[in-house]
Amino acid sequence: QQIVALAVLMPIVSAIGGNAGTQALTVTVRALATRELNSANAMRTFLRELAVGMANGLVLAPLIGVAAAFWFRDEDWRIGLVIAAAMVLNLLVAAMVGMLTPLTLSKLKLDPAVSSAVFVTATTDFFGFLIFLGLATIVLL
Repeated sequence: QQIVALAVLMPIVSAIGGNAGTQALTVTVRALATRELNSANAMRTFLRELAVGMANGLVLAPLIGVAAAFWFRDEDWRIGLVIAAAMVLNLLVAAMVGMLTPLTLSKLKLDPAVSSAVFVTATTDFFGFLIFLGLATIVLL
């Protein structure tokens, strides 16, 4: 029953992570295009994106965690804790990847607007599944 619950919840972590990564990506590509982002302020911008990722995680994670714990209360209430923790961690990953991918592509003289989304989505999906299932293994099994 826990496996079914995990299978139902797993896409939520990757989907929200992908959305958050795409948002960070959009802000970064725009800042690069308007020349608002440069070497002098990159670290400050990076830390701001991490703060946004953490804030999003701290708002969304409890909501989704409580909903999952309520929905799957007959199986195991700890599923709510697992998805909440996975959400926070994946939103942090999304913020990092969403900013670092276009910066890296720009440094490599590649257009970050063209190919960043594929890298961000793949990375947030991968880490979302890894974090969620890793935490589930540690907490539930």
